[in-house]
Amino acid sequence: MARRASKAAELHQLTPRQQNSNRKKIRIDDLRTIEPLTKNQELFFNAYNDDSELMVLHGVAGTGKSFIALYKAIEEVLDKGKHFHRMIIVRSAVQSREIGHLPGDLEEKLEQYQLPYKAIINNLFSGISDVYDKLTQQGSIEFVSTSFVRGMTFDDSVVIVDECQNLSWEELDTIMTRVGDRSKIIFCGDYRQTDLKKAGDKSGLFKFLNILREMNGHTRIEFMVDDIVRSRLVKDYILARMKYEDKEK
Repeated sequence: MARRASKAAELHQLTPRQQNSNRKKIRIDDLRTIEPLTKNQELFFNAYNDDSELMVLHGVAGTGKSFIALYKAIEEVLDKGKHFHRMIIVRSAVQSREIGHLPGDLEEKLEQYQLPYKAIINNLFSGISDVYDKLTQQGSIEFVSTSFVRGMTFDDSVVIVDECQNLSWEELDTIMTRVGDRSKIIFCGDYRQTDLKKAGDKSGLFKFLNILREMNGHTRIEFMVDDIVRSRLVKDYILARMKYEDKEK
């Protein structure tokens, strides 16, 4: 931790231009040290450090599920003492299935879905501009749409399947069967936030979770309102929404 703090102090003494000109490759020393903020975040850190190969982070918005998953994954990928070569972010292009309505070619369309991960990764590194793009260029990060995972094999990788409530059963099944040797996979999502609204579209998350109950050795952590770290306003809103939904029922 002292080594990272020293490096961060050194970077703050340089101008952005000097930092970029002196940098050839993003290293683990450049990564901020993040500590868990809630009990469930701590449970995830412990499960990850215990080499759990399959983890499900499910629960309400604002609890930091994607943030902590990306942090632990990129930390391990950049650790030269570990065997992981890359972090693969998998996400459905839902609004997706409306991807054709977005302007630009396929690469430009998929760029829109990477914006949350760019923001998180750039926040995890101090004093380095466009770090997500640099990590992508050096092969440490790869973004894949569920439309293109069939036929792939994810070896030596940490796979993060984000917004998994927006995946059909077939998509979840396909992704799960892509995991290769020396890899681990993390699913992040919340069934309350599904974007699958069209007739014929149905989230496969419930079926997937029921199948996982038949497996040994996986970790599922349920994030609750008390785990919300985004803001007090978000926490107050979600509590109010839950009360309203209970009355409707």
